[in-house]
Amino acid sequence: MLPADRAKQFMPFAAVKGLEEALEKKRREILWQERKSLSEEMQQALNAAICALKKGDFLSLTAYRAGEYLRFSGKLEKIDRMENCLFVSGERIAFEDLLEITKETEGR
Repeated sequence: MLPADRAKQFMPFAAVKGLEEALEKKRREILWQERKSLSEEMQQALNAAICALKKGDFLSLTAYRAGEYLRFSGKLEKIDRMENCLFVSGERIAFEDLLEITKETEGR
């Protein structure tokens, strides 16, 4: 038996197919967060922050995605006002998913 073939018999395997996926799905169900509704003042502040953004700004923001609030950081690549979204470090983030935006300095 070749050494490579012999090593294959000791490789890890999934004893129960789909177990990892089922566990991840259950974890997401347990941790699911409802989308927070923003007050009129928060919406206005967020709108003002979006209007003040420029391509190349370094941002730190919190956005709702798939049942949880995630933190994104990076360089603003594009503001698409037709599609109502931002592109930050390759991520497309809809305006309606935003909770907060903070401009960062490049060195942080």
